[in-house]
Amino acid sequence: MNAGRAEPTMPVAAVARRLGIAPSTLRTWDRRYGLGPGCHTGGKHRRYGPTDIARLELMQRALLRGASTAEAARYCLDQVPKSAPPAEVPAEPGPLPAAHGLPDSTTARRLRAAALALDSWAVQRTLAETIADVGVTTAWESVIEPVQIALGTGWHGSPAGTEVEYLFGECVLAALVRATPVLESPRNQRPVLLSGAPGERDVLPLYALAACLAERRIGTQLFGDPLPRDALAAAMRRGAPAAVVLLASSPVVVDATLFADDPRGRPRRRLFAWGPGWCRAPLPDRVEALADLRTAAARLEYVLLGQ
Repeated sequence: MNAGRAEPTMPVAAVARRLGIAPSTLRTWDRRYGLGPGCHTGGKHRRYGPTDIARLELMQRALLRGASTAEAARYCLDQVPKSAPPAEVPAEPGPLPAAHGLPDSTTARRLRAAALALDSWAVQRTLAETIADVGVTTAWESVIEPVQIALGTGWHGSPAGTEVEYLFGECVLAALVRATPVLESPRNQRPVLLSGAPGERDVLPLYALAACLAERRIGTQLFGDPLPRDALAAAMRRGAPAAVVLLASSPVVVDATLFADDPRGRPRRRLFAWGPGWCRAPLPDRVEALADLRTAAARLEYVLLGQ
């Protein structure tokens, strides 16, 4: 380590583990794009400083958004120049390069390949490692959802096959359930009821939201099979949830009058419509639309706990 540099540094192997990529990938990025470490030890070894690591993390974010490796490297060097000290690394960098299909991510590509091979063990292992490394929200946004979309639409417009989509969905469901602990002391006194609108088929986002809320120690009542209308009204009446989230991924299942079945009186609950199916539906005044997973979890936490 350089005597004049106070910041801690890391060797190639440690940085590779931190980023979840192979050391050979780091060496390739260094050789081809100049994204190598800027610190030297007394021998031939070079070590990554905080600025170097920040640049690499930005590189990963650009790749996960779909930029090519060369585009991502140019973007990172523009955002975090080689000469930038750690204090000048931007906390919120500018817009990332536009996405083009499946993210150019080692993890996403490995996950897709395992699904296409119907290798459920490899899919489960990759999902578990990704969630453990980056958390449910980032894993969903950057890996799971893009791969799910790619398997449905195909790499070049040809669907992967029903059996592949089913296997991937079952593996994602299992991974999300494992990532949702039973909370001994949730921060909310009354739970958040999560259900799909009657007829909704894609309920994986609900399991992802339940896991995200569990990470924030917010308890939920999750109905994996969307409740029929009368059962939904009964659950809202008997379960006394603090909030109700209805998911609709398709406009076919949208029925805004479902919210009219919310029992009146105390305790008052907050109502939320989530998913692209609600985009064109006029919602009642007391119903709030939620956007993506990250925004939905943050909004629910704020509404319930003021944080």
